[in-house]
Amino acid sequence: MNYKMLCVEDDAQIREIIEDYFTSRTDNTFEFFAAENGLIAEEMISENEYDLILLDVMLPYLDGFSLCRMIRKKSDVPVIFLTARTLEEDVLAGFETGCDDYVLKPFSLATLYAKCIALLNRAKGTVIDDSVTVGAITINFNSMEVIADGKTVELAPKEFELLSYLAKHKDWVISRNTLLNTIWGYEYEGGDRVVDNHIKKLRKSLGNAGAQIKTIISKGYKLTD
Repeated sequence: MNYKMLCVEDDAQIREIIEDYFTSRTDNTFEFFAAENGLIAEEMISENEYDLILLDVMLPYLDGFSLCRMIRKKSDVPVIFLTARTLEEDVLAGFETGCDDYVLKPFSLATLYAKCIALLNRAKGTVIDDSVTVGAITINFNSMEVIADGKTVELAPKEFELLSYLAKHKDWVISRNTLLNTIWGYEYEGGDRVVDNHIKKLRKSLGNAGAQIKTIISKGYKLTD
């Protein structure tokens, strides 16, 4: 599917990271647009139509809450707030303005992408059984169900994200740093050993099928048949 996406974010690094991740995906095509403050975003939204809007709360000139209220007066476009404001009243205020989801910083790019696709599918009425099979492993991305060697496997959230990312890039060698930034987020302060530890747990959870996750020395990991 092809989507027009507007990211309203005053942090240039965050905008760039989101753009790089979304536009590099091969399963969907995103045309990426960006605004660095609320006033620019207001003008862009009044003159154009978008399939999805990512919206920071703390913006120069016009805050995200006010911008979302303005959006809802004219459109039902999916809106996801991106914010570091973690207080419950802030989250509730976001939903009261009409947003569809609320993602806290730092966030996992893989999780943000999954939320965006789920919202877009619902908005366009295209929710389907989205699954992939790699060798003895079958993953249903909608139900988050994993079957390995014919048996349903219970995975922790990070294990599921790791397996999903590896499966969507079958036979690619994915570096630890890429996995760290994608799954744990660009602001995660821990080392890449966390990736190794979760891969170890994931292999154990998958049983014999865990051998499909190959370690490429000094490079990273890949999932094969």
